[in-house]
Amino acid sequence: MMWPRMPYMFRVKLFVPILIVILSGALQAQPDDAGCKDHPLLSRLPGFYIDSCESEEFAAHEFTAGDEKTIAVEGGKTMIKYVATSNARKVSELQVLRNYVNAVKQAGGGIVWSNDRAAKATARFAAAGRETWLEIRAYDQGEAYNLLFIEKKAMVQEVTAADMLAALNRDGRVALYIQFDFAKAKIKPESAPILDQMAALLKGNPALKASVEGHTDNVGSAASNQSLSEERAKAVVAALVQQGVEAGRLSAAGHGMSKPIADNSTEEGRAKNRRVELVRK
Repeated sequence: MMWPRMPYMFRVKLFVPILIVILSGALQAQPDDAGCKDHPLLSRLPGFYIDSCESEEFAAHEFTAGDEKTIAVEGGKTMIKYVATSNARKVSELQVLRNYVNAVKQAGGGIVWSNDRAAKATARFAAAGRETWLEIRAYDQGEAYNLLFIEKKAMVQEVTAADMLAALNRDGRVALYIQFDFAKAKIKPESAPILDQMAALLKGNPALKASVEGHTDNVGSAASNQSLSEERAKAVVAALVQQGVEAGRLSAAGHGMSKPIADNSTEEGRAKNRRVELVRK
């Protein structure tokens, strides 16, 4: 396959590691920060080295998707900061942005939003059941740029019936992160293990009665969040009853956004606030 000629362009291949472009000129190599490497989706521009990087198993980021519109994405995070070597050929912020926008498209990704003046863009890759979001940001007159990737996935809470019982005995309640469809009360399949452990807890402790209580973040109106929290609590109760827990031992309640346990000004905080609590009666 012939690749188009573009200034400072590099090859990309979706979800397959790629080789860094090797220059044949006199650019002096600058060592990357220890432990850092290019992301498998995209390599670097010629003449840049990795100044720093960071990764988190589970994090959240607000990606710009339009004027006053953002999309919160949660999952595995990788952030890479690239800086031009001292004798690299100078490029502008717009050149950096254009190269990555074109590279994303050639790799089969899509551009969700782009702003030339801000030298910033949001991209999305989706293939083979994987969804990865990317923020491209160039700055310092093209001398540096960041690539921030989030490989989307739901937070998986590993909790056992014994863990829940210990929390109930200690605190009288336990916060559970059951995953639902966006703005709906439909429980996602990946939450089956938590529901199984909740059912095991209740079946193994027949004298235990509990209230299932829904909570939301502060996105949306108070009325809609109140209704959503109630419907989600009812959905969990229904799922437990379906597994053989006596309905008379359970009740459902919703508190909407009225009882946050974390800062709603950050996506991490909002994720913690979107919870279902099992409360001992």
